[in-house]
Amino acid sequence: VQLQACGGGSVQVGGSLRLSCAASGSIFSDNNMGWYRQAPGKQRELVATITTAGSTMYVDSVRGRFTISRDNAKNTVLLQMNSLKPEDTAVYYCNLYPRRIDYWGQGSLVTVSS
Repeated sequence: VQLQACGGGSVQVGGSLRLSCAASGSIFSDNNMGWYRQAPGKQRELVATITTAGSTMYVDSVRGRFTISRDNAKNTVLLQMNSLKPEDTAVYYCNLYPRRIDYWGQGSLVTVSS
């Protein structure tokens, strides 16, 4: 199973984007989910997580700017990104939390320019 993220694009500093990730079956309803990102030349890192009960966690660099949410009825997890900065430029992925190697999809590129 691969989880495909979509909704990325190019925005200017301070802009917003919303990423979405959908998959079939009970993947979302039975698992905690996470958004991850990999910037050029850097390792993939965790950005935000959401439990099956809806509790959320954010890394310090995005807290207050990004919002993770889930819609189990639609098997979808979202990442609303506001006040984007150049350092947010990366390929964004969704996966379970903790991540599963076999669930990585192609990711969605987000480019923030000044």
